[in-house]
Amino acid sequence: MGDGNGVNGDPNANQNSPSTGNFQLETAVQQWLSWDKNPWTRAQVESLVAAGQIDNLSSRLGSRMSFGTAGLRAPMGAGFNRINDLTIIQSTQGLCSYLSRFFADLHSRGVVVGFDTRGQQDSGCSSQRLATLTAAVLLSRDVPVHLFSKFVPTPFVPYAVKKLGAAAGVMITASHNPKEDNGYKVYWCNGAQISSPHDKEILLSIEEHLEPWSASCWDEGLVEKCSLRTDPLDQINSCYMEELTTLCYHRDLNIQCPLKFVHSSFHGVGHDFIQQAFQTFGFTPPIPVLEQKDPDPNFSTIHVPNPEEGESVLELSFLLAEKENARIVLATDPDADRLAVAEKHDGSGWKVFTGNELAALLGWWMFFNWKENHPSPADTQRVYMLATTVSSKILQTLANMEGFHFEETLPGFKWIGNRIHELSKTGNPVIFAFEESIGFLCGSMVPEKDGVSAAVVVAEMAAYLQEKNLSLNQQLNNIYQMYGYHLSKTSYVICRNPPTIKKIFHRIRNFDGDGSYPKTCAGIKILNIRDITTGYDSSRADLRSVFPVSKSSQMITFMLQNGIVATLRSSGTEPKIKYYTEFCAAPGKSDVSSLEEELRQVTDALLIDFLEPEKNNLTGCLV
Repeated sequence: MGDGNGVNGDPNANQNSPSTGNFQLETAVQQWLSWDKNPWTRAQVESLVAAGQIDNLSSRLGSRMSFGTAGLRAPMGAGFNRINDLTIIQSTQGLCSYLSRFFADLHSRGVVVGFDTRGQQDSGCSSQRLATLTAAVLLSRDVPVHLFSKFVPTPFVPYAVKKLGAAAGVMITASHNPKEDNGYKVYWCNGAQISSPHDKEILLSIEEHLEPWSASCWDEGLVEKCSLRTDPLDQINSCYMEELTTLCYHRDLNIQCPLKFVHSSFHGVGHDFIQQAFQTFGFTPPIPVLEQKDPDPNFSTIHVPNPEEGESVLELSFLLAEKENARIVLATDPDADRLAVAEKHDGSGWKVFTGNELAALLGWWMFFNWKENHPSPADTQRVYMLATTVSSKILQTLANMEGFHFEETLPGFKWIGNRIHELSKTGNPVIFAFEESIGFLCGSMVPEKDGVSAAVVVAEMAAYLQEKNLSLNQQLNNIYQMYGYHLSKTSYVICRNPPTIKKIFHRIRNFDGDGSYPKTCAGIKILNIRDITTGYDSSRADLRSVFPVSKSSQMITFMLQNGIVATLRSSGTEPKIKYYTEFCAAPGKSDVSSLEEELRQVTDALLIDFLEPEKNNLTGCLV
C-alpha cells in the first residue's frame, strides 16, 4: 500500500493546494491535507506550502519516524516524522493491527494508555490529547482500553500492564527531552519495552495502516462514552504503593528520621507520587520546590528538563535546601522514571552523584538488605543484578566478591526489562538494575527504571546511614575502599550530521589499515575490542560478540591494559556521540588523584585521537 516514502493514496486529492514544483512532495502534502483533521497542524502545512518552504516541507513529510531505543520520539508539529494527532493515530492503528494478529484474546486483555504533562500550543498537541486519540483508535476496533484519567509516572504503565494482564501498554512521553519533543513508548505484555522483532513488525504494520480508519479515530469523546474504557488510576496507584513496602526495610528508623529532603519534579508528574511514596515508608514527605512542583510544558525555570545535567538544573533545589537546612536533594525528570541525588557537603557546596556512583550505593544497599533477610548462601547464589554495558562495572565487582550473579545488557532499559522477565521464569530474582543515565530499578516490581521507588529507597538508605553517623558520600568511599575505586567519566559530543557519525566510526574500524582497530589509547595497549555494530569481540575465541548485532547504531568498547574500559556510541534519540570511560581499580589502590589523572589522559585521547572533534566539527562537552 505504501510507496516507500511514508505517503500513499490519491495524489489528486485536495487539488486546490498550491504547487511546490516537486511531484513527490506535492503527493505528500496532498496526502497530509487529506488525512489530517487537526486545524493547527493542517494550518502549519498550508502555511509552509504558501511560503514555498520546500526544504521544511521535505523535512517534515519526506520520511517517517522509526522505533528507537525509546519507541517513537520526535518534535511535535505537522509532518509524518513529527509527533502529532495523525502520526499517533497511524502508530496506534499499526499497533492495534499487530496486536490483534498476535493476541487471540486482545479483546479481553486490552491495552494500557498513560501520558505525561507535555504539550505544544502551536500544534494543538498535548500528551493527554494524544493519549485520548490513542485510546479512541483502539476503542474504534472494540479493544478495551485502560486509560489513566490523569498524568502518571512512566513506570505506572508497565506496572499496570502486568497487574491488569494487558496485551500491551502505551505511554505518551518524551521523558527528559527538550520541551519541543514528545513520544510514543510501547510496552509488551511482560511489562518490558518492546524489542526486536516486535518493534520492526509494528513499524511495518503502521506503514500498512496509514489512512485513518474512521471518524471515530479522531473522536476524543469516545473515551467518555464507551463502556470498554476503564480508568485504572486508583487501583494501580493503590497496588503500587502497597507493593512498594516490599522495598522498605527500616520503617521505624524512617519514622524517627531527623533528615530533611527536598524534591523537584521538574514541572512533571512526580510530586504527588513521591509524596505518597515517602508516606508509605513512614517518612515526612520531602519539601517540594514550589516553582517546579506543578506541570508546565514550557519547563520555564530550567534550560533543559533533564536532572542528569546536574548543578546547572538543580539551582532552585539547592537554594530551597539551604533555606530549609535539608541535606539531600532529590530530583525526578518530567515523567519520573529517572532520579538525580545531591548531598550537602559538611563544609560547603553540593555533591551531585553520577548515575554510576548512585548505583554503587543502591547496589550495596539492596544486597545488604537482601543478605540480612536471606542469610543462606544458597539464596545469595540465585539472585541477580543487571546493568547496561556502558554503565559502571561496580556491580560486577560486588557480584564477584559477594557471590551473586551479575549480567550486562545492551544500552536501553528494554534489554534489562526483558532479561528480568526471563530470569523471573526460572525463579531468579533481580534485586537491582541500572543504567548510568540515572535510571534505577530497586527490586523488580516493574521491569522499567523507576524514579519514584528509587527516590524513597535512597531516602531510607540515607536515614540508615545517618543513624551510623555516615553520609551517602562517606559510604560511597567505604564501598570503594572495600571493592576498589570505580572512577568514571560520561559525557557526549554533538554531531548533527549522521553521515559524519558513520564516517567517524568507519575510520575507527580501519584505524591502522583495512579492518584494523586502534592498538593503543594514550599510549596504553588496548587488550580487547568489542564492536556491537558489527558483532565483533576480540576477547572471544570465535571473535563474535554475545550481544545481538545492532547495525542501526554505532557502539565500540575498548578494554585497556591498565583496567580502563572505554566506550563510544551513537545516541538512539539525540544527535550525540556518547563516551564512557571507567577505571576499575583493584581494592587497596587508593591514590584517587593518580587514578583520576590516568583516566583523564585516556579520555582525552579517546576524544581527540578517535573522534577528531575539530576536523569533524563536533561540539559539546569536549575535555
